[in-house]
Amino acid sequence: MKETSVKGLRSRLYIIGAGHAGQSLAEEIKVKAILGNVVAFLDDDTAKIGTKIDGIPVLGPIRDVAVLLRMKSADEAIIAIPSATKEYINEIYNILNKAGFRRIRILPGISQIIEGDAHLIQTRSIDPQDLLGRTPAAINLKESLAYLRGKRVLVTGAGGSIGSELCRQLLSGGASRLYLFGHGENSIYLIDRELRLLQEEGVGEKATIVPVIGEMKDRDYMFFILNKLKADVIFHTAAYKHVPMMEENPVAAMENNLFGTKNLIDASLAGGIKRFVHITTDKAVNPVSMYGASKYLCEKLVLSASQSGGRPQGSSFMVVRFGNVLGSRGSIMLLFQKQIEKGGPVTVTHPEMKRWFMTIPEACSLVLKAGGVGENGGVYLLDMGEPVYIRDLAKQMIRFYGYEPDKDIKIEYTGTRPGERIDEPLWAGDEEPVATEFNRILKLRRKKNQQTPGMDMGNLLGHLEPIVHYSADKTEQYRNSALLSKLLQEAIPSMKEPGS
Repeated sequence: MKETSVKGLRSRLYIIGAGHAGQSLAEEIKVKAILGNVVAFLDDDTAKIGTKIDGIPVLGPIRDVAVLLRMKSADEAIIAIPSATKEYINEIYNILNKAGFRRIRILPGISQIIEGDAHLIQTRSIDPQDLLGRTPAAINLKESLAYLRGKRVLVTGAGGSIGSELCRQLLSGGASRLYLFGHGENSIYLIDRELRLLQEEGVGEKATIVPVIGEMKDRDYMFFILNKLKADVIFHTAAYKHVPMMEENPVAAMENNLFGTKNLIDASLAGGIKRFVHITTDKAVNPVSMYGASKYLCEKLVLSASQSGGRPQGSSFMVVRFGNVLGSRGSIMLLFQKQIEKGGPVTVTHPEMKRWFMTIPEACSLVLKAGGVGENGGVYLLDMGEPVYIRDLAKQMIRFYGYEPDKDIKIEYTGTRPGERIDEPLWAGDEEPVATEFNRILKLRRKKNQQTPGMDMGNLLGHLEPIVHYSADKTEQYRNSALLSKLLQEAIPSMKEPGS
């Protein structure tokens, strides 16, 4: 954003979209004159074309006028149409790219722009996730987050992809305090600095931001810190998430994901937490991987807590499940990008492999909405739309970077890895999704007349305990991954499937 000149030339800025968001950006750029000059708005609205807004001409239609512009080396475009569909953004990007703009930036989707309020600091360089997938649901964040006004909100894994986006959106909720909890010093530092800068530039409300470096695996610490912070609401996103990595480190998956979550839940029950929202994954459905098994058991823990006699009166413990998100730190998109940058090949595990995808901002907006309307003991599923073939995602990314699949950049199929499956179901055989009154939020309920064998979580955790935590009288069990696998196969039938 501070890159304002090339070879001494001052940036000439074209704002795509002459609506309220575009006008807000133009006004801010005018005040901060060092950023460059807005040369024109480009718009397809015939009522605006040919007019001037604060002295800035509105040109259009975009497709016709873009090819007539005489580009200079410092020219930039900012797409400021928060309500635009993916298809329209795709069309505009292709037009601007062909027109020769040096840099193309974009405002986030409408779910992040509160009541049309847009700020330059929210813009970023356009990337593949802005062009892939479906058009996100339009959610009024201020309305959705009303239940958090004046509350103390804690986000675990606040430095991660989902956690950090939750924090950005939570700035608009009117929370009194926002606790950024995580064990990675650098990731917490980065989101802490970003949120403070957003506040300085007028984004959101003035919640007090408190970074907290801590470890969920430390049970005593979790009880201490939750008692100290007096949080009202917890959004639990922290987890080890890389499937192949957790296959190589199965005990670590259970130690961090399962026992870390147990520590957090137990401390929440003792600390009087009023609302606990657990973020889970489609890989927890009939799990075949260590990561999936850990999240499956975490779901059981949360639902058990919702029925606990020690649960604070009026409190709610709930689960929100969804599939993959575009552009997360562990996303296949980042791997594809690196492979494309080095000239390929782009590797896909299997030609028929499919996954459910949504953008991180949309997933977080729906999580925050579900956290407010969800009931105690509820399992909620975000409507993921239609699954996407990974091979198609690879082809789209290759084209985004200006190449042709299998001509300029080859696609190679490498075979599935341990813990992976071709398709990921979103619900189990004994579950059925039912619509709620809220767009793209489903509720999962048990099928009628379907009995599911209960799981004795206390007994299972007791057997897993000496594997995860050292016990002087059970030294042979400590970090014993073979024993861990055996116990999980006995407890979770799907873990016996071939390839698991």
